[in-house]
Amino acid sequence: MIHTYSGETISFDVRYKKRSTIGIYVDGYGNVEIQAPKGTPDESVLRVVEENWNRIQQKVKENKERLLGPQVKMYEQGESFLYLGKVYSLKIHHDLQAEQDHVLFKGEELQVVMSQLEDEKIKQALKRFYYQQCKALVEKRITAHQKHFKTKPRSIRITDSKTTWGTCDSELRLTFNWRLAMAPPRVIDYVVVHEMCHMVHLNHDRSFWRLVGKMIPDYKEDEGWLARSSWKMTV
Repeated sequence: MIHTYSGETISFDVRYKKRSTIGIYVDGYGNVEIQAPKGTPDESVLRVVEENWNRIQQKVKENKERLLGPQVKMYEQGESFLYLGKVYSLKIHHDLQAEQDHVLFKGEELQVVMSQLEDEKIKQALKRFYYQQCKALVEKRITAHQKHFKTKPRSIRITDSKTTWGTCDSELRLTFNWRLAMAPPRVIDYVVVHEMCHMVHLNHDRSFWRLVGKMIPDYKEDEGWLARSSWKMTV
């Protein structure tokens, strides 16, 4: 079925099943399927589609973009970067007197102050900013949750991992991925709690997940955000 609404057109399949409500599903390729109770009139299906139009379009857009892989950034005015789960524009200031390249977060912008306008230098300045922010955010959340644990981490490091968001080894050394600074605060909190729970249970057995769930009841939503968004957490 093809439907146009608010100047935009979307195509979707409708499948009629034994169910009591109308459901909307978007697969990993951005294809939309509407599942409806048998006998549901087209008008009712279209009404539900229109009521959820923006959500459907956003999901389709995200899934199609994800297929393209990690975003390639352009280090120029107005480029978009994630910070704490929101998208901000890059504002580049060329200052020949700057003693050190650095990044400031102001309002709706990530302001980069550079002595030399070179892409690699801008990239490295942004990475330093995310490293510093991640360290501060992680340490703050560890301090907040420490009251729930009898043991303390022996060390806290920020790393450039390509495969993990955080780790805890048998020596209680915690590491966190600097890209976490791009995630919403609640997601950072979940990763911190996840690794702190490994100070009690080093594996992922039922006891571990019970402890995580006790502290972060809706942790699956945070895992889902990371799964959906990791492709755009780039510098």
